[in-house]
Amino acid sequence: MHGRVLIVAGSDSGGGAGIQADIKTVTCLGGYAATAITALTAQNTLGVHAIFAVPATFVVRQMRVVLEDIGADCIKIGMLHDVDVIKAVCDVLNDYPDIALVVDPVMVAQSGDRLLNTDARQAMLDLLLPKATLLTPNLPEAETLTGLQINDLESQQVAARHLCEFGCQAILLKGGHAEGDQVHDVYYDRHQQLVFSDSRILTRNNHGTGCTLASAIATGMAQGLDSIAAIHRARSYLRTALASAKDLGSGHGPVNHGHSISAAWRT
Repeated sequence: MHGRVLIVAGSDSGGGAGIQADIKTVTCLGGYAATAITALTAQNTLGVHAIFAVPATFVVRQMRVVLEDIGADCIKIGMLHDVDVIKAVCDVLNDYPDIALVVDPVMVAQSGDRLLNTDARQAMLDLLLPKATLLTPNLPEAETLTGLQINDLESQQVAARHLCEFGCQAILLKGGHAEGDQVHDVYYDRHQQLVFSDSRILTRNNHGTGCTLASAIATGMAQGLDSIAAIHRARSYLRTALASAKDLGSGHGPVNHGHSISAAWRT
C-alpha cells in the first residue's frame, strides 16, 4: 500500500457510489483508504430511498482521530449534505492546510435524487471551494455552482475558468452529462487549460463514476503524482471500469472497480 487517502463522504448501501466506491477505488490503485462517513443512504441502482445524516460533531471526530494517528497524503471530499457538516469539515481542514484536497461537490445522485440541501450551496462556495487543490464537478453541479448554462465545449471552458474564481487551485469539469459521441473533460488551473477527450462508452452501468474518478485522482496525488498525471491515470482506470462493468440491479448499475485486481489474478 502506498498513499494514504482520507475519504469524507456518504455511504451507499448499494455499493456503487459513495464511501464504498471510494474504498474500492483507492484499494485497487494500491493506496490506503481511511474514512469519515457523513451520511448513511438506503440506496440501490434505482435511486436513493432514504438519507440518515451523521451529526457534524461525529464527522469531525472521525476525521481527527484518523488524521492524528494514521495521517493522510490526500483528503477526498464527497457528500457533505448540509451546512453544519460543511462548516465542521472546513474547521478540521483549517488545521491541515498542507494536505492535498480533492473536492467532488456531490449534489445529485445518478438517479436524480438530491444529496445536498438547497441552503448548503453558499457554504460550499464560501468555505469549501477555496480550500480545494482540485475540484471535480460534473456539468449539472457546475451549473448549480456558477449559475451558468453549459451546453457545449466552449461554455464548459468558460465555466471552468469561472469556478477557479471561487478560490480553487484547479478544476476538472467533467462533460459526461453532455450529449454527443465524444466526452470532454476540461482542466483549468490559471496557468493552463487542457481538454481530455474520449469516445463515449455506451452503458447503463455508470453509477458512482464521479466518486470513482475523484478517488482515483486523490489516490494518484497521495502517491506523489502531479494533478495532470493523476487525472490521466484516473480517467484510464474509470474508462476500463465502465467498459468492463456487468449488469447488476435494474437501474444504473455500478462500474467494475475491481478490474485491475481481476486482471492481476488472471496472469
